[in-house]
Amino acid sequence: MHLSVLLASFSLLANAERIVRFISSDNNTYFGDAILPNDTVDASFSTSARVIQGDILGNFTVTDEVKDIQKLLSPLPSEMVRTVRMVGLNYVAHIDESNMTIPGWPILFYKPWTSLNNPGDPIPVSAAYQTQGNFTSTMDWETELVVIIKKTAYNITDDEALDHVLGYSVGNDVSHRGWQIERGGLPQPQFGMGKSPDGYAPFGPAIVTTDIIPDPQVLNIHTRVNGVTQQNATTADMIFGVKHLISFFSMGTTLLPGDIIFTGTPSGTNLGKENPTWLVDGDIVEVGLENVGTCTNMIQYVNTSSDSVGSVNVDMV
Repeated sequence: MHLSVLLASFSLLANAERIVRFISSDNNTYFGDAILPNDTVDASFSTSARVIQGDILGNFTVTDEVKDIQKLLSPLPSEMVRTVRMVGLNYVAHIDESNMTIPGWPILFYKPWTSLNNPGDPIPVSAAYQTQGNFTSTMDWETELVVIIKKTAYNITDDEALDHVLGYSVGNDVSHRGWQIERGGLPQPQFGMGKSPDGYAPFGPAIVTTDIIPDPQVLNIHTRVNGVTQQNATTADMIFGVKHLISFFSMGTTLLPGDIIFTGTPSGTNLGKENPTWLVDGDIVEVGLENVGTCTNMIQYVNTSSDSVGSVNVDMV
């Protein structure tokens, strides 16, 4: 075979559009640029991808080598994630349903990387988060646009912010309101115990690059629970847009490649319901973002120490 023919068979494509991480039929894990079916832009329906070579947070190329997708994983593995930053109270309607006041600046909290989860894996609910006596399990959903940082940012301006973004995903800031509020301590709420358990932050199905989404403030965002729409809004309704969040979080604190930012949830959570329907074992939660796709996860009660992120979501780590 002539060298030119060999090189042509592995030609390099210019830019990735929808970066996925997946297990193929050869049991190897790859990064790839998802090949979409003809009738959708939801990367969760992709069955194949063009293999990416290199560092997706640095220099990489998309080849024309195609691998089949047997299982979609979270777009970034845990070893590439530096911090998981979360934004609270960033949509006015959600603040109203939560009976809170509009903040004067973005509210930041963190989740551990062990809370990250694959876009189709179960969300494990351990015994401490299930109903115990008069302490009711109050599991809730929060669909959120997720930002993936590609290069270091420190004290940057709003206008510089999007230059530091690789792309966008959708995620679910799974929340146990009992541990967040009822048992949250003072001052309430104490986000950590209610939001940080293993698997409580599924995200994906892809990182859709800024070439495809130049403006993250024009996207529909939704949640469906067991097929019923519970949240349906637009990212245009954010109090603090993506540019400002990145700039604000870089103020005196370095953002690094691999940092992930969940940008807050719109209204439609159980906090706003007179008769809430808390998530229980077996419920199916789908969160979706326009031009990105969907994550669909089942609530799964677990009761042993081995039924955690290390076993239920082994491919995440």
